[in-house]
Amino acid sequence: MIVRIAVALALAAALLCASPVRADTGNANDGRAHAESAFRAPVLELSPDGSAWVLSVDFDVPLTPALHDALARGVPLYFAADFEMWRPRWWWWDAEVAAETRTWRLAYHALTRSYRLISDGVIEPFETLDEAVRALSRVRGWRVAPVTALSAGVEYEARVRLRLDNSQLPKPFQVGSLTNREWNPQSEWMNFTFTMATAKSAP
Repeated sequence: MIVRIAVALALAAALLCASPVRADTGNANDGRAHAESAFRAPVLELSPDGSAWVLSVDFDVPLTPALHDALARGVPLYFAADFEMWRPRWWWWDAEVAAETRTWRLAYHALTRSYRLISDGVIEPFETLDEAVRALSRVRGWRVAPVTALSAGVEYEARVRLRLDNSQLPKPFQVGSLTNREWNPQSEWMNFTFTMATAKSAP
């Protein structure tokens, strides 16, 4: 019995003295493989042809029950992604580096019982709303700034968001959006910093 107690105390002491194990989160580029299967924070990279900086990010699509119902009734919805980048200057106002907006049109076709997502003239058909929303939420390779817009060794600040463009709604819905938050949803701004080819999410 005494031997068992001694062994138990020795094990307890070893556990107390052991250093805690910490997960290695890595940097933004190292975690891309995992981010593709989960949520992807904003990442800026050079385009394949090296002429521009392109943004990849996952959004939480602000599709409220009211918008879901309007879509089922044939009302097309327009979503807009806003991107802004600037260079902080302590001695003057911040210098704007880039500002881009990309729009999508999401519509339901009752005859085919399918959904269509249109952006930059490209039409994508989907059998379910979940599939269409998933495609809308995953932005990849969005050209947001020419390669010459950024300078090496300079830290830039940027932010991006997805919102419903209620200015594209039919007039009666536009009036309702002024007082009803379900008709004027938008995701929170996602802020991050960027220095040439390395991007990280803000804490």
